[in-house]
Amino acid sequence: MALYLFCAFLVSTLVFMQTLADTSCTDCFIHSRAAYYPNSDEHGTDVGACGFGSFGATVNGGDVSAASSLYRNGVGCGACYQVRCTNSAYCSNNGVTAVITDQGSSHNTDFILSKHAFIRMAQTTDAAASLLALGVVDIEYRRVSCSYPDKNITIKIDESSNNPYYLAFVIWYQQGRRDITAVQLCETQNFVCKLLDRSHGAVWTTASPPSGPLSLRMLFSGEEEGDETWVVPVNNIPGDWKAGETYDSGVQVNQ
Repeated sequence: MALYLFCAFLVSTLVFMQTLADTSCTDCFIHSRAAYYPNSDEHGTDVGACGFGSFGATVNGGDVSAASSLYRNGVGCGACYQVRCTNSAYCSNNGVTAVITDQGSSHNTDFILSKHAFIRMAQTTDAAASLLALGVVDIEYRRVSCSYPDKNITIKIDESSNNPYYLAFVIWYQQGRRDITAVQLCETQNFVCKLLDRSHGAVWTTASPPSGPLSLRMLFSGEEEGDETWVVPVNNIPGDWKAGETYDSGVQVNQ
């Protein structure tokens, strides 16, 4: 009886440890399906739900994607994923690294890749043609770090902005594998800060923004609870900011 209880305890412990390992694996591949934008050019769309505009079609060399559940109400915008198809006759081992710039799903997919990204999963040009003919393929994916060499995080003021009454912007070149979950704007003279709203996608907005040069604060959050860091860029947004302009933050965040 004692031996039986010991064996039962050992089995349950091993199952628990395996379950714990499965749920804590942040680098493991997840099985899913992917399609591609059928009625676009090789790049993505410039009207994506993330609000990136034309940047969202061409960033990362055009290797971009719409996402369904990974969109996460806009929090997933700018995240990078390694995506590889699983048909060994056509697919390479490395696949492609794609940036989320839009929201959408088709045929139970997690990704709708740009055509440029979709064919990069293939081994050869002929294999790429075969993948395009299939339209929807089985894949596996995992979150990876975004990398933009020689690029700092950049603030793009949205065309709808009107100084000093309304400010909206998106954040370009989000490096690393953590999410931007909160943004504050602070007056540089009296350090009064205002928490911004995520209006949609990656667009942060505020009515009656603080005046003068503005210091930006971004909260980067990881997958583990408590993994949060406020990042303050080197450069401020000038007090005379204008709609349509871009401002280099002077910082990179590669965590």
